[in-house]
Amino acid sequence: MTVQPIRLFGDPVLRTRADEVVDFDKELRTLVQDLWDTMESQGGAGIAAPQLGVGLRVFTYHCDGFAGHLVNPEFSVVGDEEQFGPEGCLSIPGLSWDCRRARHVVARGWNMHGDPIEVEGTDLLARCIQHETDHLDGVLFVDRLDDETRKAALREIRGSAWFDGAAPVIKESPHPLFGRR
Repeated sequence: MTVQPIRLFGDPVLRTRADEVVDFDKELRTLVQDLWDTMESQGGAGIAAPQLGVGLRVFTYHCDGFAGHLVNPEFSVVGDEEQFGPEGCLSIPGLSWDCRRARHVVARGWNMHGDPIEVEGTDLLARCIQHETDHLDGVLFVDRLDDETRKAALREIRGSAWFDGAAPVIKESPHPLFGRR
């Protein structure tokens, strides 16, 4: 078991777009195992490589009865139903706010061996896929909050014992959500 330290809000790696994985090798398999071990040890629903300080497009997930990983993921929204509910993040420990996401998505990518995979999810699994894919684009879920909630969230983050005082950055996700954040 290789549990790694998780990068927290304010760390620049969380705001940088991760690079595509090009080598499906032993190092990638080790990264996937480290992601899995760290996610499970923290009781998370998912974790992306940038949260361990690794700028590669890979994440693991274990939510809503589904578990796995995706390398170089892309997702498509299915339908126009949305969900609005509590969301948290291992990089923003102990805090959560209601966030808007698509209710149904289909993600496509590869496994750690380079085999293509597809994951279809609704509700919590769809939320997890969108959240972790945003991480790979340097976007945090607080970026998707409405303006008033985001301001309150940033105040609460700045008041957290773990926050190091870095200036908050807000980014737009390249993944559309019905014309809203």
